[in-house]
Amino acid sequence: MIRTEALDRLPVRTAVPALRRALDDRGVAVLCAPPGTGKTTLVPLVLAGLTGEGPVRRVVVAEPRRIAARAAARRMAWLLGEQPGGRIGFTVRGERVVGRDTVVEVVTTGVLLQRLQRDQELAGVDAVIIDECHERHLDADTVAAFLLDVRETIRPDLRLVAASATTDAEGWARLLGDAPVVEAQGVSHPVEVLWAPPARPVKPPHGMRVDPALLTHVATTVRRALGEREGDVLCFLPGVGEIGRVAGQLAGVDAEVLQVHGRAPAAVQDAVLAGSSGGRRVVLATSVAESSLTVPGVRVVVDSGLAREPRTDHARGLSALTTVRASQAAGRQRAGRAGREAPGAVYRCWDQAEDGRLARFPSPEIKVADLAAFALQAACWGDPDASSLALLDPPPAGAMGAAREVLEAIGAVDGGGRVTERGVRMSRLGLHPRLARALLDGAREVGARRAAEVVALLSEEPPREYGDDLAAALRTARRGQDGYAARWKQEVRRLSSSLGSGSPGTGKGGSDDAAAGLVAALAFPERVARARGDGAFLMASGTGAELRDSSRLRSAPWLAVAVADRPSHAASARVRLAAVIDESTALLASGHLRVRGEEVRWVDGEVVARAVDRLGAVELAVRPLKQPDPELVRGALVEGLRREGLGLLRWTRDSEQLRLRLAFLHRVLGPPWPDVSDGALLAETAAWLEPELSRARRRADLGRIDAGQALRRLLPWATGEAVRLDELAPERIEVPSGSRIRVEYGGEQPVLAVKLQELFGMGETPRVAGVPVLVHLLSPAGRPAAVTADLASFWQEGYRAVRAELRGRYPKHPWPEDPATVPATRFTSARLKRS
Repeated sequence: MIRTEALDRLPVRTAVPALRRALDDRGVAVLCAPPGTGKTTLVPLVLAGLTGEGPVRRVVVAEPRRIAARAAARRMAWLLGEQPGGRIGFTVRGERVVGRDTVVEVVTTGVLLQRLQRDQELAGVDAVIIDECHERHLDADTVAAFLLDVRETIRPDLRLVAASATTDAEGWARLLGDAPVVEAQGVSHPVEVLWAPPARPVKPPHGMRVDPALLTHVATTVRRALGEREGDVLCFLPGVGEIGRVAGQLAGVDAEVLQVHGRAPAAVQDAVLAGSSGGRRVVLATSVAESSLTVPGVRVVVDSGLAREPRTDHARGLSALTTVRASQAAGRQRAGRAGREAPGAVYRCWDQAEDGRLARFPSPEIKVADLAAFALQAACWGDPDASSLALLDPPPAGAMGAAREVLEAIGAVDGGGRVTERGVRMSRLGLHPRLARALLDGAREVGARRAAEVVALLSEEPPREYGDDLAAALRTARRGQDGYAARWKQEVRRLSSSLGSGSPGTGKGGSDDAAAGLVAALAFPERVARARGDGAFLMASGTGAELRDSSRLRSAPWLAVAVADRPSHAASARVRLAAVIDESTALLASGHLRVRGEEVRWVDGEVVARAVDRLGAVELAVRPLKQPDPELVRGALVEGLRREGLGLLRWTRDSEQLRLRLAFLHRVLGPPWPDVSDGALLAETAAWLEPELSRARRRADLGRIDAGQALRRLLPWATGEAVRLDELAPERIEVPSGSRIRVEYGGEQPVLAVKLQELFGMGETPRVAGVPVLVHLLSPAGRPAAVTADLASFWQEGYRAVRAELRGRYPKHPWPEDPATVPATRFTSARLKRS
């Protein structure tokens, strides 16, 4: 029996007529409705015609998380007075509860992606609702792009609704072709904000690590909230590990402590969503409780201010979830949970001044995540570079390039990016392409069942108490009775079934250790790592990796690293899950990374020539080369010049002066006078360092190359300008005394440093290439007395003061009142008289 009263109380009902009109007119709409208004439950029932309004249509609702999909289906079935599996059903990975009468099916976005790849028409489906699209999960963005493509090409009748819990709907409206935006007003109660920062500074999160001091503070704040407020407490934490640690610190509180996350058993999730049976509750939850679920009885929210987002370090071949500060939008969503049913309060575990510095919205997953799975989906869709897909944010070119390299290496796409038959099979396994490769190839080596067991461990990282040894974790999961072991066994059954009876799973595989190592290496070939000693390893990707001091894997000669992260301050990755392998296994799994050849490099200030057999960055065998390829030697020498500078050549005073003169002419006159900066000279080594550079074999040979002689090769001989070098930028200038004074070209203006008496009679400043030199006038002792770029002005205005200061100090030298009337001289007055 339909619970009409409960349906009528849902605030989104007032927006239903406008939504119907939008879909009738345009076929697409954006529905903006705050959490708790019923957009996830009432709207699908209305569009499906199950509330007595309109014809019966089949509706698919796509949710970002399994827990939300199950909860939404149960809620809609309850509203109809039914159980899931009747007119309301759901499908998530590993679980399908639908029947022949199912009209509304709630699925995860991942399941819908798989369905679209198998049946682009979505035969029999009349409308699709993409729920919580504001969260910007990659699967949701991809589903929307595929559905828009389907509407445009083969199913213009397919209705599409993008449902968002925030008012930031403009982007989705544009994406859907200027779709109408329908807004529903929520019935929200006031929520008091209490700022509750830790008393002492805590370390910022990095990788998966959260400062234990912050978790202790969160637990303390929960206890404070229980003492100060009525009702249940909902506490947001970034992940399962943090939930477990806070739960441990809440032992003894006068409330039932429940844990809600994607890995929680269905019975626990149902208990939380069903509401309290009498006593108070503390619900510790990840971001799954931000918007997709309604937790009855909550009057207080305690927000740690942290969330988990995917990040990929393409340079190091590492991708994982990382802990970040939650966005302002997430903070609003979380706080709103306290005001669903009555006035409430939110305790924010950070300072109010920090709030304005937080990101406004979460990072779109397409911008930060590993895109290998997305790239495979796009290739299967027939658009390998995703250039034709309607996406709110285009995939970053670098991340797509890295993804295509992975897919090509595992045989999922060909050299042109087109999907292969093997790639299609991988895409339908419901796994990341790396794990799909490990399952298919591992089954051939170790048997289908054992490969499925290891891949199931890799697809959902085991609890930390399982340890960092993958093979030991496999044995623990087999005999385990905990929630993780139950989910693992279900996933093993699914994967074994997906391989099918025709799968070549006849491999023996040896021990669990050998099987775990091989399958992990097949999944992450660039993470096979050889020991360096003392628990340190070098991965084929070139990244260092380290084990904990207590790890039993420290003595292994080789590892297949399954899970690792790199703290922001560390040079090496930290291994969290790995398996022992030997060199033959490393070569089997990572053979495409093996390179044999001659390596001639500049190492520690010298040319090193070796024949190397390497697996990525890991050197398998090395021997010295007696007669290396001259071109490789030349390249190493050029690399040495780049690293250590042109000072490796032989520079005399004259050659340094020549370089400065040429630099001056290039700056003042431009071409054909050459650019002799470091960058220009290193880019044109063939033009000025040959043939000496090609004859050199080691560092000492560079030191024998006369840089000045080499530089003269760059002079503009072909135009005839070279012969004007001494005219345009003379090395020396003759002054009235007869001395030839060196010109210094290192500054903005050429400098002529000369004793003042040697310039008597010179009325105008000398010029070089039209630029007046800067004259440094020296005392008889060679010390600076004055600086001028205008000699005529100096004689008229400055000379009198200099004469007054110096003639008493140097009485033996001439100091005429009118320097234009006496001859210039290098000598004293007495010497002049004698001559």
